[in-house]
Amino acid sequence: MFFAKIQSRGGCAIKRASVIRLLVTEQEPLQPQHINTISTTNPPATASQQTDPALEWEKARPFSELPRVGGLKLISKFFPGGAYAKLDFKDLVTTMRNDYGPIFMMTAMMGRPDIIVTHNPDDFPNIFRNEGIWPNRPFSETIGYHRNKMRADFFQGVEGTISTQGEKWNTFRKVVNPLLMQPKNIEMYTNKLAQVNQEFVERIRLIRDPKSLEMPADFEECLHRWTLESVAVVALDKQLGLLREDSEHYADALKLFVALNEFMTLSLDLDYKPTLWKFIATPKFKRLMQSMDDIQAITWKYITEAVKKLERESQQGIERPTQEQSILEKLLKKDKKIATVMAMDMLMAGVDTTTSLTVGALLCLAKNPEKQELLREEVMRVLPQKDGAFIDDPLKHAPYLRACLKESLRVYPVAIGNMRVPVNDLVLSGYQVPKGTYVSMIFAPLQSDARYYSRPMEFLPERWLRSNSEVDEPQKRDTVECPQSIKVSSPFVYLPFGFGPRICLGRRISELEVGLGIARLIRNFKVEFHYPTDRAFKGMLINMPNIPLKFKFTDID
Repeated sequence: MFFAKIQSRGGCAIKRASVIRLLVTEQEPLQPQHINTISTTNPPATASQQTDPALEWEKARPFSELPRVGGLKLISKFFPGGAYAKLDFKDLVTTMRNDYGPIFMMTAMMGRPDIIVTHNPDDFPNIFRNEGIWPNRPFSETIGYHRNKMRADFFQGVEGTISTQGEKWNTFRKVVNPLLMQPKNIEMYTNKLAQVNQEFVERIRLIRDPKSLEMPADFEECLHRWTLESVAVVALDKQLGLLREDSEHYADALKLFVALNEFMTLSLDLDYKPTLWKFIATPKFKRLMQSMDDIQAITWKYITEAVKKLERESQQGIERPTQEQSILEKLLKKDKKIATVMAMDMLMAGVDTTTSLTVGALLCLAKNPEKQELLREEVMRVLPQKDGAFIDDPLKHAPYLRACLKESLRVYPVAIGNMRVPVNDLVLSGYQVPKGTYVSMIFAPLQSDARYYSRPMEFLPERWLRSNSEVDEPQKRDTVECPQSIKVSSPFVYLPFGFGPRICLGRRISELEVGLGIARLIRNFKVEFHYPTDRAFKGMLINMPNIPLKFKFTDID
């Protein structure tokens, strides 16, 4: 189950990230010349896919000829001294491609099935076309074990979207989709998130070096606190006080913060590398289960407090109009357990992914001051006062900001790839692949590949603008018209939040969180970074910062 991307995470991880598809609308048809209009339903047919599937299958090489690596050989490379022992996830992907080619199979091992790994973007639309109405995106098996086995009495079959498949996944997603996928439900958080962002700015001024104006080496922790505060505003409908450290909830918030970090670190080893946890409760497995217990307990505590607050308001005759009710309030009126599990999923998926995206965007803007200045001109129109309120619907009026975030995701991808289990036989890279085979699509290395992007090593937000007509008049004179030559050559090369029915559930939340956060920072500070960025990220469950984030934040009038 190497290389699987957890697309149901808010960040999409941030958690997710992560969950952003900037400049994207679900209703727009796919236009290869404008990747920012990717459809989220049915992928288009490429030339090879327009042929008769039966004929294509007959012409393809048999499944048995697909290059493969044996389980024992692979496991031996992870032992101390082995070729893969010290590689992070990102380097592991690159090394295995060099060792085995652009498509290969990892044979079943340690309770895991055969997995095909493909780096060929021509395969991606064929995989998505054959994912079925209820796409199977394995694994996140440790989460599934915790919710379906270890704490089944608590979850009672309500297990969220991260680790579930089939009808169980569909039933849960049908409840939460209308609330999390509608822009109007997300836009109501603009002012609340703006308050968190202002506290973040004040925190930066407090902890930066008074002479150099640089942040301390552990600035990543401050960023994590900000992203957790932001996600909690939506998931729990409250601020936790992590940026002020004076909240009555600070102790619980700090415990949640530590548990989420532990979860992200341990999940990589237990879900994505050879491990014995299915056969014996290893020390790492026990620590991971404890971190999930802590996340569950603290979330349940916050949810219970929210329920009591709503009950008090009901007794007092307070009834907010539907358009003013938070996502949590609406979910609680449907089902308390669904509301709790959805909040847990958002916290587990949305903190690290959002942090990584923010760090990538800040590095890109710091290393490209001319682009930062263009962005600042735009931001000053949507945020007139640096410590004031945004104009209504700010991101709609900030196309260059959205383009900067999209380009940051290209330069510094948050995730490595995506995984599906096709429901039909299909042909991948000229090989027959039977239905039910686990297939991992690796797209992160493609983001810097000159075969798919012109000038791939440059930070060019303009490649995501449809035209200069998107940019307000004062900025047009400085913004390069986006020539066709710098746009992505294949619409399925850039899929940071997945595709189809299983596209990242939290992408709209991530867009708002990171967009408002970057806008506030650029409005208040000139951002600089005077250190090497060659190994800026390390591959974990997602790509995480790998260097001291000693950004220099200089106040601007």
